[in-house]
Amino acid sequence: MSSETVRQDTAPGYEAARDELVDVVRKLEAGGLSLEDSLALWERGEALAKTCEQHLAGARERIDAALAVVEEDVSDA
Repeated sequence: MSSETVRQDTAPGYEAARDELVDVVRKLEAGGLSLEDSLALWERGEALAKTCEQHLAGARERIDAALAVVEEDVSDA
């Protein structure tokens, strides 16, 4: 099992990461946190944003691959 597979298995799904990211942003915007807590939340938010980007990139690759198959089928017809 590759390290990428392990990382994906432990990372939250897109919806869960997005929802947690929204919560992190709300907490940061509300203020009133210590610098350390704010930094920890910021770091968590950055990690969640990266997870979301990876999920979206994977979805885009799947869509592009499906469209390529459809275009190939159309051109063969």
